[in-house]
Amino acid sequence: MTRTLAIALLLSGPLTGAAVAQSLLPLALAALPDETMALKVHAVGMQLYECKPGTDGKLAWTFTAPQATLTVDGKVVGHHGAGPSWELDDGSGITGKAVANAPGTNANDIPWLKLEVASHTGSSGKLSDVTTVQRINTIGGVLKDSCDRQGAGRGMPYAADYVFWKKS
Repeated sequence: MTRTLAIALLLSGPLTGAAVAQSLLPLALAALPDETMALKVHAVGMQLYECKPGTDGKLAWTFTAPQATLTVDGKVVGHHGAGPSWELDDGSGITGKAVANAPGTNANDIPWLKLEVASHTGSSGKLSDVTTVQRINTIGGVLKDSCDRQGAGRGMPYAADYVFWKKS
């Protein structure tokens, strides 16, 4: 984004932090107009890979699951794992299904995602009414090396922000 555009966005009126953030996202990842932010967390962890034969029969690293700790203001509030799933310490949890993506900032960053919530656990808590999840601001996580031993596993460090949205 050009500096002029960034300044124009800042001067364009009383946008909330969420509105400014949404205006900078690719359209395919944007929250719907009838959604409001329920929670934003920072994740630090690993993208896990397994060495498996590809469609061409050659061994290649295949993504299997994320494994990350979720924090708000430096305090651990939950975990992110396979499914993909998010579980908070308040007992609420969700699983999601990717519906859109956009490239990360560089080739070493996993893509940004928009996910629809497929299921909920827990009857109350911050994730109980969540309908959409965004994975943004990704850093790292891409594994480019070759593998030579089927079944071998490896993790690549990554960080991202997850934004959880609910219907207004």
